[in-house]
Amino acid sequence: MPLAPPRGRKTWALLTYLVLSERSPPRTRVASLLFSEAADPLGALRWTLADLRRTLGSPDAVQGDPLELRLGADVSVDVTGAAVLDGELLEGMTFPSSPVFDAWLGVMRRSLGGAARALAHHEAVAQLAAGNLDGATELATELVTRDPLDQPGQELLIRCLARSGRQADASRQLAECEALLIGELGITPGPELRLAAREPLARPGAAVGDAEAALAQLEAGEAALEAGAVEPGIEILRRACAEAAAAGDAGLESRALVTLGSALVHALRGRDEEGALRLHEALRLADGCGERHTAAVACRELGYIDTQAGRNASAGRWLSRATELSEGNDELCAVLGVRGMALSDRAYYGGALELLHKSVARADRCHRRRQAAWSLSLVGRAHLLRGDLALATTALDESLVLVAAERWTAFRPWPEALRAEASLLGGRRDEAANALDRTFRLACRLGDPCWEAMSVRLAGLIALDAGDVTTARDGFADAVVRVTRVSDAYAWVHAYVLDSAAALAVRTEASDAAQIVERLTALAERCGLREMVVRAHLHRAQLGHAESLEAAHLLAADIDNPALASLLPPVPA
Repeated sequence: MPLAPPRGRKTWALLTYLVLSERSPPRTRVASLLFSEAADPLGALRWTLADLRRTLGSPDAVQGDPLELRLGADVSVDVTGAAVLDGELLEGMTFPSSPVFDAWLGVMRRSLGGAARALAHHEAVAQLAAGNLDGATELATELVTRDPLDQPGQELLIRCLARSGRQADASRQLAECEALLIGELGITPGPELRLAAREPLARPGAAVGDAEAALAQLEAGEAALEAGAVEPGIEILRRACAEAAAAGDAGLESRALVTLGSALVHALRGRDEEGALRLHEALRLADGCGERHTAAVACRELGYIDTQAGRNASAGRWLSRATELSEGNDELCAVLGVRGMALSDRAYYGGALELLHKSVARADRCHRRRQAAWSLSLVGRAHLLRGDLALATTALDESLVLVAAERWTAFRPWPEALRAEASLLGGRRDEAANALDRTFRLACRLGDPCWEAMSVRLAGLIALDAGDVTTARDGFADAVVRVTRVSDAYAWVHAYVLDSAAALAVRTEASDAAQIVERLTALAERCGLREMVVRAHLHRAQLGHAESLEAAHLLAADIDNPALASLLPPVPA
């Protein structure tokens, strides 16, 4: 039974802050946040607390210092319902007398709005995989209406229209999308949008229903991918999927689809949306025929896709299910690695490091050296961001040793760029520059926009360390262009290069400083990248937004990062 709503806006504000705070806040902080204009802020807080207790129907609902919200088992508070596609948190309310709370509320609104869009995107892909074309198209249309510049949403809508047989509508949406992205962002879309528009025409030739042929094609496709023949391998896997489907072998088809989906995600750039669709299709079949391992892999890969895209709400659901389904070190080491990545992206460094070390240990036990290298690179990144250069260097060196042993050339630019940044921060510029030359050439040869962006950002940092501001500015701008070259850019890397560009633009009073900072702010808040949100608000404060400095302090209080804390200047009295 719904409770009567609070009487005033400040009671709403207090309830919202207590529900969404990760730690119980001290009374003085809450009083300063909500009642700084009052003659007696703590007295105003006490009155509002009494009103909140009446609203919740319990004198013990909020107690203590720090304030602890104690909801009864029969009481729930819905914040996600306020952030569905047609609404927002505390819709229509503003708090001009509490500017810092207003800034915090804006962050929460955009974060919850991003979560709502992520869940809607997930549901649209699931509907498409299940063959509910009308439902999928309706959701995809709503997503694009809300955010026309979201390339994954546009690709999803184009694919829905094409699969529905509405080729003219798909072609028209494609043309409108390309014109919009070029006109608004200066981005020329990659081939993934055009491939989505012609998806029904891109199916393999007629299959005869030979399960043995399907199995042989699956093995051949995997071998081709292992040998580096990506495009031929993917085409063979498409034929394996079609052959298994024609044979009516659901288990084999699910395995072929999960292999194809994983290949689209990891072996090609810009193909995550199609990969997600194949993984959804694989999961439906695997669930139906008891293929537990295949289902676990599909969930883990879907969690990885959503983590990279900054869709953390849906990523968490996938990774939770993948953990439940996983059996043995071989699969658990991979799931733990992605979960650690997701936590690290969102600046939960303690939890991230715990999961990543567990991933490395399990990978060592089952001789998964590539997984160990991958997880160690993220251990190194977490330590680098926290300013623990010695620990970062050790983890990244261990990662690079494994990368060399595995001859894993396609991955090397990532740990190498992070290791070079650790060298630079440790005062070894020449060492960083030598590594940069190798890393950048390899990243360009691989054609991976994220690896390229990390390398070019590093070049900017080296130039800045040498006092060459112009070269640094050009490098950061180039990094931003490179990372947005594909629709499935890694959101954390995108924010990382934007942060470097914003910091220099603000420092040099560049004409586009405010624009770069707003791009970083929007991306970080939408994707829940907590440390990047703090950094964005620090940049905003330097541009004259006084409330952003206090908001940065407020948001940073929940992040365990000494390096971030050192960036926070004191709030003027």
